[in-house]
Amino acid sequence: MRITFLIVTLCGLLPAVCPAQTRHGKAGTYASYQGRVMAGYQGWFRAPGDGSGNQWGHYGRDGKFDPEHNTIDFWPDVSEYTTTYATDFKEADGTPARVFSSLDESTTDLHFKWMADYGIDGVFMQRFFGVTRQHAQPDKPEDIILQHALEAAGKHDRALAVMYDLSGLRQRGEDCSSVMEDWKMLVDRLHVTRYGKRQQYLFHRGKPLVVIWGVGFPDRPYNLRDIGVNRLIDFLKNDPVYGGCSVMLGVPTYFRTLNKDCVPDPYLHELIASVDIVMPWMVQRFTPLLHNDKGRYADQVREDIAWCKARGVDYVPVVYPGFSWQNLALSSPGLAAHTAYGAIPRLRGSFFWDQIHAALTAGAPMLYVAMFDEVDEGTAIFKVSDRPPNSEKAHFMGNDGMPSDHYLYLTGQAARMLRREVPLTEAMPERSPPRQAP
Repeated sequence: MRITFLIVTLCGLLPAVCPAQTRHGKAGTYASYQGRVMAGYQGWFRAPGDGSGNQWGHYGRDGKFDPEHNTIDFWPDVSEYTTTYATDFKEADGTPARVFSSLDESTTDLHFKWMADYGIDGVFMQRFFGVTRQHAQPDKPEDIILQHALEAAGKHDRALAVMYDLSGLRQRGEDCSSVMEDWKMLVDRLHVTRYGKRQQYLFHRGKPLVVIWGVGFPDRPYNLRDIGVNRLIDFLKNDPVYGGCSVMLGVPTYFRTLNKDCVPDPYLHELIASVDIVMPWMVQRFTPLLHNDKGRYADQVREDIAWCKARGVDYVPVVYPGFSWQNLALSSPGLAAHTAYGAIPRLRGSFFWDQIHAALTAGAPMLYVAMFDEVDEGTAIFKVSDRPPNSEKAHFMGNDGMPSDHYLYLTGQAARMLRREVPLTEAMPERSPPRQAP
């Protein structure tokens, strides 16, 4: 009796010691995804000399970046970057064409500055499954980039959240346990959910938002039921120390009907019912080359919203500017050989805006833009060059004669219209011409 009384008394005096307490801070400016436009952020570009030791990561195959190994279809406009790296490609004047590295702090800072300049709320920092296998290894490039993003988010008052991409998870003996350990590390070591003076982490329903992407796709080498996604969701939502999170699930476009690009397993619906937001991946599923695909997209979003609302799950549609991965396909055996440059054409922004208008008209309360910096697959909205270093041996897509920041501008306008700060327009917004000096 004395021992029991003593324990109870101590617990009453020291509440921080007895029950487990969450490691997360309180919600800040970004307390909900509702009314926000967020983009995906790869952060995976590397260059020789940037400290990563990865050579030309995601610019070319096998660490090389030349016409035979090139894997990007768009060339970044690097005129504003502090640090850039010379390549074997040549500009029109004969000077080496230059690119950036995602590992440089100045790169991340500039990207978040652009988000602030154009009114984009923030980004989901992609964290691939292979990185989670190394959760105990400190100072990985991916950790450094995330640290830079936390700093930049605070400096420019933008939001960020972690998105775990299950691509790379193998069937044999692997499950989502390493993702749990990685999240613990991010919370404990990088303090992602309580970083700095202000809380820049994106919350939803009053809780930090964590994304699990890649659930329900039939081309994965594992059975959906065997990798412990349910345990991961339960951990993120209910663990007394690292849980208390909202969860967003990235699923195929046709998750609702369990066909086409989706596994025909109703277990996926059970998983969706256990999370807070569902985000169907729509890249390559819609194109301006088909008649009235805008209408088909709008119907898809409208019916998805109704389905999710009936189940108490929030919904965010994906919009993207276009798609092109010809150089990646040409240098990577196994990818579709029938692709072409501009396979899903951007059409000077009209395809992108058609999706935005359709999604907002259908009642979407938030948007996910794919992607901020993805030049490998031609979905990047950040500044790209309209005069890339083309030659007889190398070809890159231009920007259809539009300014390099065209898609940043459109994304910012989408955010304003989503929040009804300006009226929603079916026609793509056009910038006012600069005022002439008297």
